[in-house]
Amino acid sequence: MAAEESRLKQRNHSNSIFNEGGRGFGFAASSMRPDEEEEEVGVSSRPVQIVVADEEEHSFLLQEEALERLLLQEEVQNLNVVVVSVAGAFRKGKSFLLDFMLRYMYSQSSHWWMGGQDEPLTGFTWRGGCERETTGILAWSEVFVVEKPDGCKVAVLLIDTQGAFDSQSTIKDCATLFALSTMTSSVQVYNLSQNVQEDDLQHLQLFTEYGRLAMEEVYEKPFQTLMFLIRDWSYPYEHPYGLEGGQGFLEKRLQVKQNQHEELQNVRKHIHSCFSNISCFLLPHPGLKVATNPHFDGRLRDIDDEFKKELVNLVPTLLSPENLVEKEIGGVKVTCKDLLHYFKSYMKIYQGEELPHPKSMLQATAEANNLAAVAGAKDTYNKSMEQLCGGDKPYISPAELECRHAELRQASVLHFRSVKKMGGEEFCRRYQEQLEAELDEAYTNFTKHNDGKNIFYAARTPATLFAVMFVMYVSSLVTGFVGVSSVAALCNMVMGVALAALCIWAYVKYSGEFREVGGVIDKVAETLWEQRTPRKVFSKLFEVARSRVSLGSFIPAPRPRLASNNNVKKKN
Repeated sequence: MAAEESRLKQRNHSNSIFNEGGRGFGFAASSMRPDEEEEEVGVSSRPVQIVVADEEEHSFLLQEEALERLLLQEEVQNLNVVVVSVAGAFRKGKSFLLDFMLRYMYSQSSHWWMGGQDEPLTGFTWRGGCERETTGILAWSEVFVVEKPDGCKVAVLLIDTQGAFDSQSTIKDCATLFALSTMTSSVQVYNLSQNVQEDDLQHLQLFTEYGRLAMEEVYEKPFQTLMFLIRDWSYPYEHPYGLEGGQGFLEKRLQVKQNQHEELQNVRKHIHSCFSNISCFLLPHPGLKVATNPHFDGRLRDIDDEFKKELVNLVPTLLSPENLVEKEIGGVKVTCKDLLHYFKSYMKIYQGEELPHPKSMLQATAEANNLAAVAGAKDTYNKSMEQLCGGDKPYISPAELECRHAELRQASVLHFRSVKKMGGEEFCRRYQEQLEAELDEAYTNFTKHNDGKNIFYAARTPATLFAVMFVMYVSSLVTGFVGVSSVAALCNMVMGVALAALCIWAYVKYSGEFREVGGVIDKVAETLWEQRTPRKVFSKLFEVARSRVSLGSFIPAPRPRLASNNNVKKKN
């Protein structure tokens, strides 16, 4: 009785909070009649949009103000939170199921919580048809306070997510929403239709891995409880409806066998490694009136008895006080206040560019296919060039090497184009351009390797420095003999600089240290070697010096001139 009074008090308090201002908490369009809206839930309780989807930008925005109003209520902010989320493909009855969960939460003291036979189903908006209804992530505006059998109170939050794989959502959109709901929920209900197919497991693997990447710390099993909810189960003669039949079915479906392909084994191992507890519930079809009647509004009299019977077992399995699973992260229980911070943290990660973008199966296969073709064509080019000028091959003239490079480059591009690839002409053109750039880079490396085999090329620097020393020595003798001592001194200085450069260059080549200094000496020697006239030599040396060293470091700052006594006398 005390628990019931507490629950009613909490409901009235939350209703008063969400009446204030009313900002951001309007009713969405519903297929239910307005005069019947109050019969099932309170007039102020409604779905709250906490994550908004931007369809044009394919991005998501957290409604922080709405989430703060929801989780920072005084009665619940310090309570451990239980988050039950339903996710899966669109138009599979997720919101319809959540509305029965709401009936249970509002009628826990009553033995028959399903409601009257002629009572329309209200709460999270839903409707029949083939177009999606829910977008983004919604939470119920009332956080339920439930007393567990051990006497401790917890806050229960129900979350509805946008359906995956609709015509307006990318794979990244679906992965982000599913991962976010899985990361923030203690119980994730994976809503499937008729069976568990291999693509369902592969998508689950992709979405959970995307969520695990976003978590700051990866724990042994980062997520808690996963329930496969198989709707419209048509094989009760093999596995009966309910939790027990579902467990037997799921064990067979997730079993890892030695004769399985490695890909199939990895999917199953990944799912087992992500969740602490995995279960399955088989739910029958609700009936033809539910599926085909456009005016169906959730009245129990229109739903098959078999479905209602199993629904009575399903909802308490998730939401009865003894079965509630409190949210934990890293083994620590999370309060409502903590959950708000986690929502903000996770949304910042998904709004950034740190995470890789999930791709469709076609796009991922096309990329792998094109990258394999690029690698094959590049390997063909490298092997041919190795045979031409590889490590044990003699030096080849640069002109012939360039000519052979052009031939082999064209042959490699033709090899790439001849391979059957997915993705279309425009998609493949990007990878062809990537191949051409990589071939040009490889040619540059082969050219340097080939030049290293030329003994004259290797001896260019010492030969140039020796030539400079010899010319300067002869010049100093001639100019000293004719009496131009200043020019002779300059020639001797240049000869000394050349000798010092030669010694430094020899040390660099021997020890491998100060390679940048050795590179400068090689560059100067190359300039002297290639530029024959003095004018070209000095202009080129000036360009090299300017690119390597700031001229300001060599030019001293001008000093103010002091007036001499002679100047003063002249003025007088």
